[in-house]
Order: sequence, then structure tokens, then C-alpha cells
Amino acid sequence: MNPEKKKENNATQESYLGQDVYIPASNWLIVVSLIMALILNFIPLQRDFLLLRPDFAALAIAYWNIHHPQKMGMGIAFMMGLMMDVSNAGVLGQHALAYSVTVYLTSVFGRRLRLFNPLQQAPQVGLVLLIMQTIIVLIALSNGSAPPDWSYFLATATGILIWVPTSWILTQLQKPKPDPDAL
Repeated sequence: MNPEKKKENNATQESYLGQDVYIPASNWLIVVSLIMALILNFIPLQRDFLLLRPDFAALAIAYWNIHHPQKMGMGIAFMMGLMMDVSNAGVLGQHALAYSVTVYLTSVFGRRLRLFNPLQQAPQVGLVLLIMQTIIVLIALSNGSAPPDWSYFLATATGILIWVPTSWILTQLQKPKPDPDAL
């Protein structure tokens, strides 16, 4: 192995080993964050602000499935999607299917995404959000709805922008408390 490749491997290994260790997320933290995400999605807004609002439930589902896939599954995502469908009075199952696809995609890319910092994760999570929104649009179109204009996909852009602070907040809530008796 050449020296440059060896240095690169050592740097990658050191950055991976230098990551913070987190305690496993409690079930209460996951449940509370998912409920908060649904509440943020349920807040009524005017049309202009509604187009800019990211899908907080999808962001929370993606975060928990990336960082704790054993605690987030298709069933939870499907149930949250049904709640979104009922609240929007839309086609029953469109958000449920979209959130299930979100879980699938973040499961497939989860190992790779965990190696990146939130800033590097944002474009990849944005792609997942774009696919999710496309599924919702395709289901609506198959029901005879009019196609949305380009501004419908602004929520994906704001989802990318809000991924970093959302990820940071949820990560900070998982860090262990410092031990006052430690040296």
C-alpha cells in the first residue's frame, strides 16, 4: 500500500473513531419527537408559508431510521402517514406509502449516511424527500388531481435547509449528561 493511501486510511479511521458516543435513544424521546413533528405538520398556515413548510414528520422518521433503525420501522412510518392523510383529508394511504418508502430508502442508505455529518447528509436526505413528494404527487395524479406547479417542491428545499438544525437538536438530546463525580 502506498504511503498516501495509508495516510488517507488512517485519517478516515481516526475521524470515525473520534465520533461522539451516544446513549441509545429512549423510546420516550422518539415518541415525543414524532408527536412534535406531527404537531408542526398540523399547524394551519397561509398558502405561501404552507409551500415552504418542510414535512417535519418525514424528517423525524428519516432521522430516527438513520440513527436508530432498530427503533423505527415501516409500521410506525405507515401509522404516521395515515395520521397525516386523515388530517389532510386527502387520499387515504398516500402519505403512509410515501413515509414507508422514506423508511426503506433511509434503511438502504443508512450505513453510509451515519458516516457523514449532518451537512453532508442534507443533500442525500433531500433526495429522499424529493422521492417522497414525487410519490405523493403521482398518487394524487392517479386520482384525477391537477398537477402541482414547481413551488410544491419548495418543501424539499426547506427540508434540506432544516435537516442540519433538526439533526443537531435530536443528537444533543441523546448525549449523555456529564458525571459531576468524574475527574
